Amino acid sequence: MVTKALLCGMMLAIAMPADAAPASIERPGTILYGVAYYDEYTPVDRVDEDARMMRAAGINVVRIAESTWGTLERQPGVFDFTHVDRMLAAMHRQGIKVIVGTPTYAVPTWLARQHPDVLQRPGQYGTRQNMDITDPDYRAACERVIVALIDHVKDHPAVIGYQIDNETRTFPLDTPRIQAAFKAGMQRKWPSLDALNAAWGLNYWSNRINDWDDFPTTTHSINASVTSAFAEFQRTLVTDFLVWQSQLVRGHSRPGQFITHNFDYDFDGGFSSGLQGRANHWRSAKAVDITGVDIYHPSQEKLTGTEIAFFGDLARSIRPGENYFVIETEAQGFPQWTPFPGQLRLQAFSHLASGANMVSYWHWASTANAIETYWRGLLTQDYQPNPVYDEAKTIGADLKRLGSKLVDLKKDNKVAIYVSNNALTAFDAFRINADGRQISYSNVVRGFYDALYRQNIEVDFVSVDAPVPLDKYKLVIVPALYAASDAEIATLNDYAKRGGHLLYSFKSGFSDENVKVRYASQPGAIAEAAGVKYQLFTIPNDVSLADDPFKVGDAENRPRWWMEMLTPTTATVVARYKHPSWPATAAMTRNGWGKGEVSYVGFMPTDAMAEKLLADEVRRAGVEVPAEHWPLIVRRGTARDGRSLRYVLNYSATARPVIDATGGTELLSGRKLAAGEAIDLAPWGVAIVQGR
Repeated sequence: MVTKALLCGMMLAIAMPADAAPASIERPGTILYGVAYYDEYTPVDRVDEDARMMRAAGINVVRIAESTWGTLERQPGVFDFTHVDRMLAAMHRQGIKVIVGTPTYAVPTWLARQHPDVLQRPGQYGTRQNMDITDPDYRAACERVIVALIDHVKDHPAVIGYQIDNETRTFPLDTPRIQAAFKAGMQRKWPSLDALNAAWGLNYWSNRINDWDDFPTTTHSINASVTSAFAEFQRTLVTDFLVWQSQLVRGHSRPGQFITHNFDYDFDGGFSSGLQGRANHWRSAKAVDITGVDIYHPSQEKLTGTEIAFFGDLARSIRPGENYFVIETEAQGFPQWTPFPGQLRLQAFSHLASGANMVSYWHWASTANAIETYWRGLLTQDYQPNPVYDEAKTIGADLKRLGSKLVDLKKDNKVAIYVSNNALTAFDAFRINADGRQISYSNVVRGFYDALYRQNIEVDFVSVDAPVPLDKYKLVIVPALYAASDAEIATLNDYAKRGGHLLYSFKSGFSDENVKVRYASQPGAIAEAAGVKYQLFTIPNDVSLADDPFKVGDAENRPRWWMEMLTPTTATVVARYKHPSWPATAAMTRNGWGKGEVSYVGFMPTDAMAEKLLADEVRRAGVEVPAEHWPLIVRRGTARDGRSLRYVLNYSATARPVIDATGGTELLSGRKLAAGEAIDLAPWGVAIVQGR
């Protein structure tokens, strides 16, 4: 068992963990189509009937057990595997594979009673993820249940892999123990208090630390250097916890079984909306063999496919270029998500178009009580077939027939977006108050990504936490890199110097990695490569761009959110501001840098302007801008057999003819297409064209 001394040592360690993956795992040779299933929640005994209905719908994998620790272990060390055994037996009889989850994200009542310090807020029991993942008593209980569960199921022929924990993030990981661990970590990182005080600017408001015994908690800090350092430490604890679980599962599982985790994203607005700042997915992905993600998105008239593509591209990029599992997405979900006829099919194939090897719904049916009563599954509370289930059957039938042709789709994108957890935390410490809302880092990233998506320009994401050779890309877009080291910026600038095209947005390079504003002309280390500097900035009101340089019309020709008044040093002016009181300073510039080019945008463009601006940058980098435009989305890749695959997706309620330029075979219908022949896409329709 894990000792308290060992746990404390693990908790204090903030170094990057080693990759926990084994030499080889057994990967599915087809698309997995699944649901989460909980016999523990089911109102009547119907596990065999559910398994038969799943098989009839083409479901070939279920995910179980991650939510039911209190059912599995009724008292410490007293295990009841009845529900697990029933589900495994029923699924195996129907030829359905099983992913078993470690049930550690919702603690049982007995653990909270016996060890109150397990809870982040002692005495406040009820919600999930209310525990301190570094607590020794929690870890010891986790180890006991994980080992018992894995030892019990590992040799069952239906079990193909494991999900460790569930949507793990910091929640908020701010106990006295964690504050003490943070202080100890900072003592190791900053042996000199003078250096720490200087780096964090702690002379302000008498925050200076003159003795380590005076080190305060970060809970109410007004200093973004402090809060950003603590956020990075918290993210490291999440990574440590997932690696610890992964190694524990690995030590007890059967060779060949994979480990995954369902990373989730910011849920602003009631659906997956932005990057997750409370976990570092790039680092935590080293704990798993296959990246898993949860993607929830608007539906009905608000279904655009943007969230499916954005988070799919992120998932494919955090273990660069690898395919991933969608472990949770909606079937019906919230009442406002109940899909129009045809949308469930469109959504499923949209996930595959980004490189997913699995699409799984949360969950099979709908609960009869508790907080998620109105988060509906593939079935409703009566557990009977319904139009959504009937549509799922068509998806399952197609995947049974075509799954081996669609699995392991590979991308060769030439455009990348550079993202950073450190920049996210730092930017969000000073969110921009504009348009009646608080503008976040993810709002900026999504503003650039969404404009590319609508033009069918596919991208990868790159990060300092999972470095890849930038030279494989012709254009790298860097939104709001607010906090970054000189070395990080030098890596980007050197990419341009070697011949790449680089686009920085406003609020990049402003502060160093410690969120201390650079004592230099802004944008700091970017200034020379971009050939530009600025001193003044403001929130634009009634400002436009002179001469409408992107030809978008008066309504869209307006900077929004932020406005840096740029002064070129060696750069060429692309656009200037226009306002009766502000000088006509530069708004966007381009600069030759070595063999490449660096563009700098000192404002946030409107949606239409972002499309035109980015299309220009893409073409200048030598990348083709496709002719198709949203609501017609075309996603491309290469299949395992080396042939091209083109997913053609109609995100509208209007039927649309689509001309396929190169021809091939439309896989869903089996129809042969000549070059230049039209495909008639139904409302919310999808086609998959396999090249010759």
